[in-house]
Amino acid sequence: MSLVLTLIAVVFSLILFAARRRLGYWQRRGIPHDVPHPVFGNIKDWPKKRHIAHIFRDYYLKYKGSEYPFAGFYFFFTRTAVITDLELVKRVMIKDFNHFENRGIFHNEIDDPLSGTLFAIEGQKWRHLRHKLTPTFTSGKMKHMFPIVVKVGEQMEKVFREKTVAGQSQVLEVVDLVARFTADVIGTCAFGLDCNSLHNPKAEFVTMGRRAIAERRYGGWLDFFIFGFPKLSRRLHLKLNVQEVEDFYTGIVRETIDYRLKTKEKRNDFMDSLIEMYQKEQEGNSEDGLTFNELLAQAFIFFVAGFETSSTTMGFALYELAQNLDIQDKLRQEINQVLAKHNNEFTYEGIKEMKYLEQVVMETLRKYPVLAHLTRKTETDFSPEDPKYFIAQGTVVVIPALGIHYDPEIYPEPEKFKPERFTEDAIAARPSCTWLPFGDGPRNCIGLRFGLMQTCIGLAYLIRGYKFSVAPETQIPMKVVIKNILISAENGIHLKVERISK
Repeated sequence: MSLVLTLIAVVFSLILFAARRRLGYWQRRGIPHDVPHPVFGNIKDWPKKRHIAHIFRDYYLKYKGSEYPFAGFYFFFTRTAVITDLELVKRVMIKDFNHFENRGIFHNEIDDPLSGTLFAIEGQKWRHLRHKLTPTFTSGKMKHMFPIVVKVGEQMEKVFREKTVAGQSQVLEVVDLVARFTADVIGTCAFGLDCNSLHNPKAEFVTMGRRAIAERRYGGWLDFFIFGFPKLSRRLHLKLNVQEVEDFYTGIVRETIDYRLKTKEKRNDFMDSLIEMYQKEQEGNSEDGLTFNELLAQAFIFFVAGFETSSTTMGFALYELAQNLDIQDKLRQEINQVLAKHNNEFTYEGIKEMKYLEQVVMETLRKYPVLAHLTRKTETDFSPEDPKYFIAQGTVVVIPALGIHYDPEIYPEPEKFKPERFTEDAIAARPSCTWLPFGDGPRNCIGLRFGLMQTCIGLAYLIRGYKFSVAPETQIPMKVVIKNILISAENGIHLKVERISK
């Protein structure tokens, strides 16, 4: 018995020694950092007290300007560098991208096919897939998908019309309504489905979409292990997505492919592009083609990314416009003037002419970047000429986008909503890599154009026909859901909505 106790004591001591040594890395290097908790590192306030993006924002603002271009951080026991210098941000994301190509996040294409997305996969496989998918989001493809988005925008306007009376204000929770708009857009473009969630809030497509974002396999109990040790998790055949979600999306993608190949139907949407690549794979051209599982994963991430980010951005834009009626009036005037030039019809060229609308969306994304911190993993020792910049292989690198967006030296009075920050002249006057809602460099968001187009069309429909203002139920200041990785409003966004008489 004493031998067993001795062995347990020895093992425990070794674990304790290893943990202490791991948590002493930044101190040994003399890198500025907060003293870590022995178990949670520097992340102990999440997910109970503070949003993870706020933790990184505060870290950035605290250590920005020190003699080192980054601060040490521990995500539990994972050695992490929080970048505080814009030149190093640029090097990580663009100039020295070859050192920081991968995100280092979990994916398991064999056991969990929905996780094999362009966002998560790594190395040569990522480069090949990025190359294949890039033509899917050209200006020409956007023009083809534009009428699809406009058609759903018309349906959204009808729903708002049903819920309002001209000359009277009605308090509505706007995030749910605009989320159904984005769900119908993505459902049509990525899956070829007429989801009809605008008229049916409980549509299965939207229900499964929310489950895909909110639910985790194993009830989330193994998330720490999956995200902290992604390679080991793959070897253990762990999965991230709930089985019902996987089965649902696998089924509708399979049905859509079979139907379109059988009927030869062309809809000029995202799914058409994926099916073309799938056919090339079936013909033996793996260089330009996609396997079924690759197609499935990209359709899935297109929905998850487009659904949540665009709807959240639209909700936050309406929230800010409700508090800044002068900006809202100026935006409405631009929308009406441009539409008048185009026979009061929504056209691709017309939306591109709405420069102030684009500025409103960009300022919204500055204040509320949905994914507010970016991660990379150092693939090889990063050893530039200045030893202060040295980052060892295997270190996780965090670019605190929210911190940069709220840096008063970059954006004076960062709490204020000022679309004029994004005129061409104002953008040119700022350093690069200071607006990061879609990332930057070779690994930026491939769907950036589509996301902006969808958001601008939706907002143009709403601002043209409705006035949004603050209601007693409006939460000011905004509280976010602290347990989520993405930034979203706690309990939605409630606003007064008044139909504008034409």
